[in-house]
Amino acid sequence: MPCPAVLVDAAALTPEAVAVACPVRLIASTDDRASLPPYAVATSFKAAVGSTCLVPNQDGTGIAVVLLGTGDGTDPYTSPFAAGDLARKLPAGLYRLADDTPQEQAGQAALAWMLGAYAFDRYKSKASDEPLACLLWPAGVDRVAVEALAAAFALVRDLVNTPAADMGPQELEDTARALADQYGAGMTSIIGDDLLHAGYPAIYAVGASSPRAPRLLDLRWGDADAPKVTLVGKGVVFDTGGLDLKPASAMKLMKKDMGGAAHALGVALLVMAHKLPIRLRVLIPVAENAVSGTAMRPGDVLQTRKGLTIEVNNTDAEGRLILADALTEADSESPEVLIDFATLTGAARVALGTDLPALFSNNDALAADLLTASTDSADPLWRLPLWPGYRSQVESKVADLDNAPEGGMAGAITAALFLERFVSPDTPWAHLDTYAWNSKPRPGHPTGGNALGMRAVFTALHSRFG
Repeated sequence: MPCPAVLVDAAALTPEAVAVACPVRLIASTDDRASLPPYAVATSFKAAVGSTCLVPNQDGTGIAVVLLGTGDGTDPYTSPFAAGDLARKLPAGLYRLADDTPQEQAGQAALAWMLGAYAFDRYKSKASDEPLACLLWPAGVDRVAVEALAAAFALVRDLVNTPAADMGPQELEDTARALADQYGAGMTSIIGDDLLHAGYPAIYAVGASSPRAPRLLDLRWGDADAPKVTLVGKGVVFDTGGLDLKPASAMKLMKKDMGGAAHALGVALLVMAHKLPIRLRVLIPVAENAVSGTAMRPGDVLQTRKGLTIEVNNTDAEGRLILADALTEADSESPEVLIDFATLTGAARVALGTDLPALFSNNDALAADLLTASTDSADPLWRLPLWPGYRSQVESKVADLDNAPEGGMAGAITAALFLERFVSPDTPWAHLDTYAWNSKPRPGHPTGGNALGMRAVFTALHSRFG
């Protein structure tokens, strides 16, 4: 569902309506308190990120100005979203940013305002009819960029938030196809037994246990002679763990195990909306890791598109199996940039927590671009090493590779090293192990599905090719 229309074009309103819009003034906690209205000082307004002070007008009948705290600037990833709660927090009405708001902050506030208005209410018998606070579009803000980002966030959030019963392989394909149609992209899919005939045996093996057929989605967009950029997204629509069954507590959020696919589609939306001069390809291997008589077993050896064999020592390490086939195909065209997204390991969450995706790359220049972009876009990433000393851990005694090395140490690194085997050393490749979920609300980022790493990747692509 799109974000609610909480940003309003002044040209669509009467001058009288625009004139009475309540100003919102951004205040840092380090600002001189002498510059604050006496009411803010009297009420001990500290200007913490997202905090507000509604300063009354002289006769007490309304609001003269809203003060919005942006903190002390020590958290560059939170401050840009300070306005993220205002659409639902402020009294319904029309607001505008104060005239002295810096251009960059105005754009950030507009995006945050839209992101905070998002609500996943598809399954509510009665959607909330609570009116929202609306913001006038700030002058000079790139509306195309802000609206595209809001749409990409909404796409990722909706895909991740939707229960697996309603977001299976077919529904994920339908969403990808609708996105392709919207922007004039081409899309094909290889489904079920055809995966074996086409040479994708690992994707087939993971999805063979479900009555909902696995598939490989392949979206292409852009001029054929433009620089090739390929995105790969893990599309496990639900993960029971297979025969190595997850406990109920670990299965509870597994509707989000297609979060990598959602991120890849979110970046694709941004690339196409901005018309970046690239040849974009998006490969999404889709499967449901279910339990049945046709499920792969611990100890089975799988074939892959690359020709390498994999010993399945844990059926719950299935995401890397479907990515292996997709990365092999992606690499076959020698793209200038290859990036995959996956909700791959709990080890990454143990190491970095839920808000910080782990970045792995075989190319220092690409990694540097992504880290710079993560700072520029307030979308944090943290690079972990493809430590060569651990490569032997992903080797099997009975096959070429082991999908789940014993010991459980450095699990995010060994998973990335496993994927590395399916990418040529000469292909600039990055792997993002992301959580795709907010465990607690933050300004602009409600609890539930969320894009973590999407803006950083798009910003890097825009800087390099735009």
